Amino acid sequence: MFLRVDKLQVELPAPARQDPNAGAALQELLGGKYGEMSTLGNYMFQSFNFRSKSKLRPFYSLVASITAEELGHVELVSNGVAMLANGPDSDGDETGGADITGAPMEEMKNAALPAAFLSHGGGAVPIDSNGLSWNKDFVTTTGNVIFDLLHNFHLECGARLHKLRVYETLSDPTGREVCGYLLVRGSVHAHAYALAIKQITGADITKVLPTPNIPLSKIPESQKYLDEGSHRRLYRFSPNDYAEMAGIWGNGEQALPTDPPGELEVVDGMPEGGKIHELTGMASAFTPDYAPEEMFEVAQKLYKMSR
Repeated sequence: MFLRVDKLQVELPAPARQDPNAGAALQELLGGKYGEMSTLGNYMFQSFNFRSKSKLRPFYSLVASITAEELGHVELVSNGVAMLANGPDSDGDETGGADITGAPMEEMKNAALPAAFLSHGGGAVPIDSNGLSWNKDFVTTTGNVIFDLLHNFHLECGARLHKLRVYETLSDPTGREVCGYLLVRGSVHAHAYALAIKQITGADITKVLPTPNIPLSKIPESQKYLDEGSHRRLYRFSPNDYAEMAGIWGNGEQALPTDPPGELEVVDGMPEGGKIHELTGMASAFTPDYAPEEMFEVAQKLYKMSR
């Protein structure tokens, strides 16, 4: 089962301006072939279908714990997309109704993904940067632990490539922070899967990391996470389970040569996390700004009508 905490894995800076096109680019990291929906879908179903869990517990624990982290990555990217469509933080919702006759959302018709506003109100959905839906064909779960681990390694390397390319298109601090953090955590996952493959087969594919070969130290938004040691940590995302993955991510194993040195460690629980930004209610976008007491009154009336 999953435990939900009302925080993001890291706190995102508020957007400098409303930028739906940046949000559209960030959608690639959500619903693209190598996006967070793909990493989540692959690891989640592999963990559900895992054979001989008791005998292969360290490998199962690794895939299962990374699954939980990927669910948080889906949440992080989705919030980034919505924040970019929303614009800078506001002190309150748009109130008193709105005059829609002046085309207050006219600029949205020229956005890269106009459906992001027209259909989704500026929110994120599991699509890529072209508006194509994520689909189950991006999921590989074979029941063969070596094959699945190799696939996961490939998936994380592909995700790194796409994060770097999306990063190169963005100037807003929100999108760049999403990319900077995910580049660090994705590198952790690629490293972890490489170590798991080494444990089983003896093949040391850590030597091809990082792929693409661009050190994270060259990316300012990644540097602070390197300074904190995030590149050396895997989180259990559980109070009692998945400690066995320390047999893979630990045992004196060290950080990659391109990252700050240090021993790899398994951390109990989850990251401290950061706040979820409040999105502005916009009457002009048909997002009602009902007060809680008004919603409660409406609910009471509906309940009475149903009796």
